[in-house]
Amino acid sequence: MRQIAVLPYRFGGPDKDGPTEILLVTSRGTGRWVIPKGNPLTGLDRHASAAVEAEEEAGVIGAVCPTSIGSYEYRKRRANGAAIMYNVEVFPLAVTRELDEWKEMDERERRWFTLDQAADSVDEADLQAMIRSFSDGGFRAAARRSGVVYNVAQKTGVNRMFAWFQRLLPKQGNFFDMFEAHAATLSAGAEALARMMQEGEGIADHIQEIVEREHDADAITREVLQTVRRTFLTPFDRSAITDLIAAMDDAIDEMQKTAGAVDLYDVTRFEPEMRDIAGLIVDAARLTVEALPLLRNISANGARLHELTERLVRMEGHADEIHAAGLKRLFKEYGSSDTMRFLIARELFRHLERVTDSFEDVANEIDGLVIDHA
Repeated sequence: MRQIAVLPYRFGGPDKDGPTEILLVTSRGTGRWVIPKGNPLTGLDRHASAAVEAEEEAGVIGAVCPTSIGSYEYRKRRANGAAIMYNVEVFPLAVTRELDEWKEMDERERRWFTLDQAADSVDEADLQAMIRSFSDGGFRAAARRSGVVYNVAQKTGVNRMFAWFQRLLPKQGNFFDMFEAHAATLSAGAEALARMMQEGEGIADHIQEIVEREHDADAITREVLQTVRRTFLTPFDRSAITDLIAAMDDAIDEMQKTAGAVDLYDVTRFEPEMRDIAGLIVDAARLTVEALPLLRNISANGARLHELTERLVRMEGHADEIHAAGLKRLFKEYGSSDTMRFLIARELFRHLERVTDSFEDVANEIDGLVIDHA
């Protein structure tokens, strides 16, 4: 028997810049801790069915990635006494909203756990390994909008990220910190993009955040390029440094262009394929946040870096398929009857697809570093 499930996650702390946390719920039958799961729903894609289970069982809504992170097996005893093996395909879900009331709230308990706590709380060995491998990037504080970054910006009148890094950087160039800060900004922008496409209130606020995150990323990129020019010894080849930061910056640039098109055309409804690609983008950003700190010791982390980049490339291919399917469906439905709607949707799809292309470029640049330095 085959089922689907989500692995709901968030970043802890009051400013959402802490370690990754996993949401578990209790099973109705045994009371043990599990992830939201169920049978695929007729008429819905597998990842969309999993998102429905998350809302019904755990009362959470978010950006679900259409590319699964793996599967695990467990044996379930039925009412007739038969113990049947189930294979469960798992999709990551970045939680953006927790509901106060939901369908099964009186039948289950929900609780946030650290990665290690969540892995220890579930019974299935494969699921334990999957949760443990859902690793932290460990560098999200750069995306915060308070504290020292904000204070420096207020005093100097320059961009928060730029001012912060001007103060932190030693003369030899702190490239790793800048890479990781840019990745944290990418992740924050991706989450704002996904929230924008959930069609709730506050679309203008999400657009503004994406624009601000893009400005932050631009400041970091400029500092990287300036530091490359004034630094004698760099950890990697100069062209590798500039190519990597350029690929990362392309990703958030296309997020900003997506938000700009939404604002320009006053878009308030988004196609399901667009939300699917946004889910892929959120997970691609999460993987990038994990990958960048590993560049500090490529020889020790080469295998994990290869796993992450391989998934990024696979996700880009999946995004291409979703993009093509969405355009084909829209052309059939609106190509002749509502040409303007089709043209606007095509532009949004193009920007979203270019975001995933840029993450593939990031993966290729990281792979190049692994080949050269592992």
